[in-house]
Amino acid sequence: MKLDKIKNLGRVGGKLAAKSASAAAAKAKNYRSKPSGGSAERYVVGLDIGTEFVKALIAKVGRDSASAEIIGVGRAHQGLQDIQAGAISDIASVVENCDQALNAAEQQAGISVRSCVIGIAGELVKGTTTTVKISRKEAGKPIDLVEMEKIVKLVQERAEARAKQQLSTELGGKEVGIKLVNSALVSITIDGYPVTNPIGFQGRDVLVQLYTAFAPLIHIGALEKTAEELDLDLLAVAAEPFAVARSVIGDKQGSNFDAVLMDVGGGTTDIAVVADGGVQGTKMFGIGGRAFTHSIERELDITFNQAEQLKLALGTDKEPRAKAAEVQKALDKTLKVWASGVELALDEFKKLDNLPHKLYLCGGGSSLEGLMEKLENDDWYTKLPFTKKPLVTHINPEQVVGIYDQTGDVTDHTFITAMGLVRVGLDTLQFTGGDSSGSIREKIDRMLRT
Repeated sequence: MKLDKIKNLGRVGGKLAAKSASAAAAKAKNYRSKPSGGSAERYVVGLDIGTEFVKALIAKVGRDSASAEIIGVGRAHQGLQDIQAGAISDIASVVENCDQALNAAEQQAGISVRSCVIGIAGELVKGTTTTVKISRKEAGKPIDLVEMEKIVKLVQERAEARAKQQLSTELGGKEVGIKLVNSALVSITIDGYPVTNPIGFQGRDVLVQLYTAFAPLIHIGALEKTAEELDLDLLAVAAEPFAVARSVIGDKQGSNFDAVLMDVGGGTTDIAVVADGGVQGTKMFGIGGRAFTHSIERELDITFNQAEQLKLALGTDKEPRAKAAEVQKALDKTLKVWASGVELALDEFKKLDNLPHKLYLCGGGSSLEGLMEKLENDDWYTKLPFTKKPLVTHINPEQVVGIYDQTGDVTDHTFITAMGLVRVGLDTLQFTGGDSSGSIREKIDRMLRT
């Protein structure tokens, strides 16, 4: 599903950046034309454009589009000014970095691939579960698919209005154009009775819970321009916490999976709350791995690169003992602020009676030793509706549903977001393949993706 082209990129770059990006990606267009595999084979790229790194995963899609094998892995470092608060700020530079990561992945896979899913993050990406109650005039009339389409459309419209209002408030009354990037059914009840297939049921009150994520058009436009310069076909843009959630939920119908998923990147921390297998909402705030580096930079009055090296040396035999106390002092200050951000984000899930007590972490920022200790040992969670002390662990690649690594290079939690984007790619291929069979949840999901 290709998004509409956004011609006016505003402050993200405009014509100068687009012209520069075109030059940077000229080489990419020379070879990234058609997959070199057989016509029956399908491939998808998960492109995680992070603050610190670009990660590209090439996956060969299974025949039923329900699984995929990773056959190529690429990674490239971003510049300090390329990404700000999770959003692209220098298109030309990001294109070069993506091209480098894609080159590495394609060389390993031995194939050039165009179909791509790109992640979007940042504090202005709004993901929430909207609950709408519909009172039907003809309670005795069985519900059909046409009526469900109208109900879903109504829920999406209300969710969009809420997202616009929230963004306007945060930006001091400024109106911002937004676009739906992800939507997924959470639950349906009819007259208080939960159903998985509402078709054929009678009743007056239909309660629909729908997860939706909206992003500013300017951010989506920058991602589209990046894909265009790399000569990639954009299957979908996905809110990254939603992609992480999809990675561990997979195709489990009626799943009772409950967890708080936390993706700590270089610039942001993205949180998704999953209850009974459904995404209840996503929250993001602008503290990630680079904030910890900046705290060391300020405390020790050194360069950013020197501070980054000190941070990476923590817990290793390279850690300088003479500066260990100062480094830890700097980190403790930022960790306290970060934990407060987690608490504030989770406090917004007021509609849930209880928060899941399992916390699954991913992303490079979560590799910081003190971060896991902060979540495990401090009392940050006591004011939140947890029934017990949260159990904190990293997500392992083996936990990602239906995505299997054949390269041996996808080894830890830092690749989970990219794997989630591949999972969203599978979803998109499944629901745009023209197959009219499947459960009502699948049919409604197909509505949400077209």
